[in-house]
Amino acid sequence: MSLESDIAILRKVRLFDELQTDQLRLLAFGAEHRRLRAGEFVFRESARADAGFVIASGEVALIHGRGEDARVLSRHGPGTLLGELCLITETTRPASARTETDCEMIRISRPLFRRMLEEYPEFTAALHQRIRDELEAMLADIERLEGRFS
Repeated sequence: MSLESDIAILRKVRLFDELQTDQLRLLAFGAEHRRLRAGEFVFRESARADAGFVIASGEVALIHGRGEDARVLSRHGPGTLLGELCLITETTRPASARTETDCEMIRISRPLFRRMLEEYPEFTAALHQRIRDELEAMLADIERLEGRFS
């Protein structure tokens, strides 16, 4: 994949909406590429999470559990960022990610993402506001549901 095609894929990721082309170029340049065959794991449930993965091509399933207890939670395609939270804080993977088809992935490490936050304070402010808005919406949803279970 070329740097320009990486930028085009990263531009589709909602988290990177606020980034300009030069900023996306820096992110793309610092990221790593991974090619995985169908049936390979991108990461496993409960593993330490130190990077996010953008699906450049192919399809990935998020799976909870193992063996006979495993169930597919969702499927995702190009432009999807897996592991958004781990770019911001240390955490573990809540589910496994397994390729359904041959895939190309863009791996973004936490240190690279933190560098973006440090170098572009306007991006940091926009991200902070987005997280705040989403948290407020989630709390409002929980409050609406509270009456159903009391």
